[in-house]
Amino acid sequence: MSPAAIVDRQLAATGRNVPEQERLEAWVAAVLSRFPEETRHEVTVRFVDVEEGQALNRDYRGYDKPTNVLSFPFEAPPGVALPLLGDLVLCHPVVMREADEQGKRLVDHYAHLVVHGILHLLGHDHLEEEEAEEMERLEREILNDFAIADPYATPPMTNEKQDDRKDET
Repeated sequence: MSPAAIVDRQLAATGRNVPEQERLEAWVAAVLSRFPEETRHEVTVRFVDVEEGQALNRDYRGYDKPTNVLSFPFEAPPGVALPLLGDLVLCHPVVMREADEQGKRLVDHYAHLVVHGILHLLGHDHLEEEEAEEMERLEREILNDFAIADPYATPPMTNEKQDDRKDET
């Protein structure tokens, strides 16, 4: 059994509705519970504003724009065993905007991004289709434990969108 998740919550963003410590710990623990042999269980989750999110995305990924979540795996020096998994950086204004645009509850979108980020810290990726399918399957299963809908499902079409489609035919 893996040890309890330890989350260092850092708030460098302005605004409200940032997930509390207990939620972060629950989401991280839910991911780690799928990997009982994992000994790394400490993670920093930092909430930032657009300026810091954009600078980190530019400096570490080469994209000069803010993004929703960045994952920075911890790389221990050779011969040093530490329980550190890494850091997640979530850009609060971007996450709020995405949740609104996608018609999702903010807390559900945050849960998805934290789960997604922790899976990246554990070495999962979505560059290849097969890897993406496995990662998305894990995300769906974990989020389902919290009664959160499939984040990849196509949202139901509103009457307005249905009316727009009728005009196209």
